Amino acid sequence: MSTYVVGDIQGCLQPLKCLLRKVQFDPAKDVLWSVGDVVNRGPKCLKTLRFLYKMRGSLVMVLGNHDLHLLGVAAGVRAPHRSDTFDKLLAAPDRDTLLDWLLHRPLIHREHGFTMVHAGIPPQWSVSQAMGYAGEVEAVLRSPDCLVFFQAMYGNEPAVWSDDLSGMTRLRVITNYLTRMRFCTKKGVLDLTSKGTTPNKSKKKLAPWFAHPGRKTAGDKILFGHWASLEGVTGNPNAIALDTGCVWGRKLSLYQLETGQWTQCQCRNGKCRE
Repeated sequence: MSTYVVGDIQGCLQPLKCLLRKVQFDPAKDVLWSVGDVVNRGPKCLKTLRFLYKMRGSLVMVLGNHDLHLLGVAAGVRAPHRSDTFDKLLAAPDRDTLLDWLLHRPLIHREHGFTMVHAGIPPQWSVSQAMGYAGEVEAVLRSPDCLVFFQAMYGNEPAVWSDDLSGMTRLRVITNYLTRMRFCTKKGVLDLTSKGTTPNKSKKKLAPWFAHPGRKTAGDKILFGHWASLEGVTGNPNAIALDTGCVWGRKLSLYQLETGQWTQCQCRNGKCRE
């Protein structure tokens, strides 16, 4: 039995199938972990979600910001962006089955000595704390209040966590940390505008969330996606970056937990070039 972790798929189904063939993935004994963002921007969002749903018995997936955006659009609280590519998914006869399954995916998963989350864990939280806060969002997603949550989900404020936060404001900050974070201060003040390898000009002492030496998760192995511009390079053996920019014409990556071995394919227009 092997456990493989795949980076942001974003509707690029053919490269995913290519990687699974390369490692001779057997759903009867192997398990695939996904760091989220399985849809949007790429060409085959509906087919990708159907493929993952079909293999759900051998799949562990956490939600990414694009997955949550899909759910928000499907709920009618936000119009699709011009760059969104899930029109076929929203019009599919099985959309309700697929979206309900997506609603029940977690925001964080911990197993085999690894923690998987889409964007990261802020410096001031331990893994246990992050899982507890994630559980608050997961409970709302699976409740009648999910529509209210989607209405409140979008936004960059507040920029930092406080134990005094409550209601949908509290849930928005939790969601932003776990699914949108890249740079922050050592106290967890978020910069949600910078997307490159260095932050935009700022007076704040910003660094990648995983680069703060005093963070509570410094000794934990964390698998994450979301940050394509890193191209898988963090300089930290405990921070394992899976998003290598497949949808942007770079690579889709697969990481084997048991061996630490990487398998990659070069992508173009949502397809594997190899």
